[in-house]
Amino acid sequence: MSELQDDRVADASVREAPKTFGGIVKELGPGLIIAGSVVGSGELIATTVAGAEAGFWLLWVILIGCFIKVFVQLEIGKFTVLTGKTTLAGLGELPGWKPKGMHWIAWLSMFMFLGIAGQMGGIIGGVGQAFTLAMPITEEGRAYNEASDAAVRAQLAEVEGMGIDINVPAVVTELPQDSGPDIYIWALVISLATAFILYLGKYGFIEKVVVVLVVGFTIMSVANLVMLQQNASWAVSWADIGQGLKFRLPPEVEGLYPLATALAAFGIIGMAAGELIFYPYWCLEKGYAKHVGPREDSDAWNSRAHGWIRVMKWDAWGSMVIYTISTVAFYLLGASVLGRAGLRPEGLDMIRTLSAMYEPVFGSWAVGVFLIGAVVVLYSTFFVNNASSAYVWSDAVYRVRGSQGGAKNRYSLHRFFCVFLPLLAFVLYCIFPRPKGWIIFSGMMQTMLLPILGYAAIKYRFFKGANIFRTRKFGDVMVFVSAMALVIAGSWLLLTLLFPSLRSIG
Repeated sequence: MSELQDDRVADASVREAPKTFGGIVKELGPGLIIAGSVVGSGELIATTVAGAEAGFWLLWVILIGCFIKVFVQLEIGKFTVLTGKTTLAGLGELPGWKPKGMHWIAWLSMFMFLGIAGQMGGIIGGVGQAFTLAMPITEEGRAYNEASDAAVRAQLAEVEGMGIDINVPAVVTELPQDSGPDIYIWALVISLATAFILYLGKYGFIEKVVVVLVVGFTIMSVANLVMLQQNASWAVSWADIGQGLKFRLPPEVEGLYPLATALAAFGIIGMAAGELIFYPYWCLEKGYAKHVGPREDSDAWNSRAHGWIRVMKWDAWGSMVIYTISTVAFYLLGASVLGRAGLRPEGLDMIRTLSAMYEPVFGSWAVGVFLIGAVVVLYSTFFVNNASSAYVWSDAVYRVRGSQGGAKNRYSLHRFFCVFLPLLAFVLYCIFPRPKGWIIFSGMMQTMLLPILGYAAIKYRFFKGANIFRTRKFGDVMVFVSAMALVIAGSWLLLTLLFPSLRSIG
C-alpha cells in the first residue's frame, strides 16, 4: 500500500495524551458508544435467540466472537488516529478496483449497510413491541398482550419446580394473528422523534445517558443470572458451562438451525462489521486524530501518536469487557430459561418472550423490569446506529460525487441521512414486520463481510507509516489469527446456508 497522505491541518487541539489512569478514563468514549449500540440487537436479541435454539452448546462461538474482532478494531482505529482519515477514505488507500472513486470493499460495505437498515427496522419493531406491552393504545393491542402473556407463562409453568406464582389461566388460547396498529404507531413515533433529534444534532447528552442506562441494564442482567442459581430448575451448572466450551456443535433439532443463528450472531455481537466501520468515525468525533496532529517526521509527533494510540487501545479493550460480560449473561439466560422452556423469541411476541428470562427471579415484576431495560438497550442501538450510519452514508455520497461542495455539502448530506435512515427503518419494518428475521439477516451479511475487514486490518498494520507503532510481534500474530477466524466464520456461515446438512454436524 502506498504511503498515506494526511488530511488534517494543524490547530489548537494538538496536545499530548494523558498518561495517568484517571486522565485516560476521561478520554474514553468511542468504544463505549459502540457498546451502547451493539447490546440491543447483538446481545439482547441475537445472542439470546442463539441460546434459546442451541442451549449451552455454542457458548464458545459467542466468546470467540466477542474477543477475536478486537484486534481488527485496533488496527482500523490506529489507522484513523495516525492518518485522520475516515473508514471509507482509508479503504480507498488499499490496492484494487475503485469504481466511481470508491474502493470495491467500500461499495460492498455500503451494500451491507442496506442490510443494517433492515436490522434497524427489526430494532424499531422491537421498541414498538415493548411500548405496546407497556402502554397499549387499542383494544386489539390489549387483547394481544393478554394472550401473549398467558401463552408465555403457560410455557414456563411446564418446567417443574419453578417456584413462583405464574397464575396461568386454565385454558390458553392461541395468539391472535393481528396485534392491531399499536406496534406500528409506537414505531412511527419513535422513528420520527429520532429523526428530529438527529437532525438537530443534539445527541451528545443522550448518548452519555444511554451508555449509563445500558451499563445499568447489563448489571441487572448479570445480577439476574446470579440470582437464578438459587433455583434448581433454571440454574446454570458447571456441566452446562463445560458443554458450551467443548467446541462442539449442537444436535439437530427439526425446524431449527442454531448454528446458522449463532454464526449470524457472531457477526453482530461485540464489534460487528458495521461497528468496525463506525468506530473510526467516533474516534474522529472524539478528537484522537486531531490531538495527534498532521504527520511530522519528529520525536514529538511520534510521542503524541503513541500516546493517543494507547488511549484508543484502552477504549477498545474497555468496551470489549463490557459487551462480553453482557453477551455471556444474555446467552446463558437464553439457554437456561428460554431453551429449557422451549420458548423461541420471534414474530410479534418476541419482546414478551424475551422477558421470560427474568420471571424466575423477578416474578410478576419481570415484564415491567424487562420492558424498561429493553426500551433502553433497543433504542440505544437504534439511535446510535442511525447516527453512525448517517456519517458513513454521507461520506460515501460525498466521495462518489468527487468531494463536490466541500465540508458544507458533507454536513448537509449528513443531516439528510439523519432524517432519512430512521424513517427508512420504519418502512422496512412495515414491509416485513419480523424483528428477529431482519436482525438475523443483517447478522449474516455482516458475518460474511468480516473476512474482508480482516484483510484490511492486515494491510493497515503493515502500511509504511505504521512500522514504528508495531511494538510487539504478538500483535502481528493476533491480527492474522483474528483475520483467519473471521474467514472461517464467514465461510462456515455461507456453507451452512448453501448446504443445510452441515448445520448439525458436530
